[in-house]
Amino acid sequence: MSLSSFTSNHLAIFLLLPCIASWARHAAIPRPTPVNTEGRCLPGKGKITLARAVSGVVRPNLNPSSAIKLAVGTFSVIGDFPGHALPGVFFFVIGLWWSTKSILKYVCKKHKQTCYLGSKALFQRLEFLEGIAVVTMTLIGIIGLQFFAGGPHLIIHNESPWKRVLRLQHLTLYFFFGLLGVASILCSTVSSIPVSLIKLMMSNAFFVESFIFYNHTHGREMLDIFVHQLLVLVSFLTGLMAFIEFLTQKNILLELLRSSFVLLQGSWFWQIGFVLFPPGGRTAWDLLDHDNIMLLSVGFCWLYALAFIVIGANYAFITWLVKSRLKKQCPSEVGLLKNVEQEQESEEEM
Repeated sequence: MSLSSFTSNHLAIFLLLPCIASWARHAAIPRPTPVNTEGRCLPGKGKITLARAVSGVVRPNLNPSSAIKLAVGTFSVIGDFPGHALPGVFFFVIGLWWSTKSILKYVCKKHKQTCYLGSKALFQRLEFLEGIAVVTMTLIGIIGLQFFAGGPHLIIHNESPWKRVLRLQHLTLYFFFGLLGVASILCSTVSSIPVSLIKLMMSNAFFVESFIFYNHTHGREMLDIFVHQLLVLVSFLTGLMAFIEFLTQKNILLELLRSSFVLLQGSWFWQIGFVLFPPGGRTAWDLLDHDNIMLLSVGFCWLYALAFIVIGANYAFITWLVKSRLKKQCPSEVGLLKNVEQEQESEEEM
């Protein structure tokens, strides 16, 4: 081959690359991805085409040859909407309950209620019931992984290695949250176990969640990676708040901040389900459009604001309940406490 023909051929290739890149960036909504029995995209027929791989849309930091190899061996998005909605409900319910419990303890202690609602025995029973509820939620999640959403029905060799690894990641998440429920049950029944073990297991569960989701998006598209990165961020912050609570006991602000992060996780799981697996035949999101990332970043902030609104409304309701209802149930005790408080105030004034 002569030098002139070699130069002309490569010149033509480099002239065509910008056209291919422009077409890839302005492509419409991606078509469904054909996959084989192992859950992998078929070469040259998936959402990530050769042109998109060469243009660097999938992984801009890769050279064209590595991008082509990635496009050939990339994976499809595995999951469904119920698989994200179910943990979303779990996180939202448990976050709402944790905020309710923290506010109730704080309000009862602030108003010095001696009624049964603020007693230590009641909160021990609530910790026991909370542990049972968390263990039940994790068992429901594990059963759903096995028998629903195309699960293997306890026959592991029926799955491809790729699906098996993804299912094992979700199973690990449920297992560590199950340990949290077991710790709550033991701490409420065995007096020799320190209560701080609950906060330690809670921080471990959320740290494991952030670590698993950080390594959960290999070979996926841009928007899919972004929504999971935000989930990693909020789960890590939740674990960090729980660990700080383990070091500094009984701080209402830290407890409410941790509850707000858990509420945000619940709502964000629902948002991920709507983005990746739109229910009811709705229009699919363009997973390669950067405008969708900008829109979801704003939505993430508004969901966090919604979590604070929920906690604020919960605080107002519990405060009203303690002040107006519990005083009617034990007026003599409240009157006695008022007399003691007045005497203490008069002594301080003297």
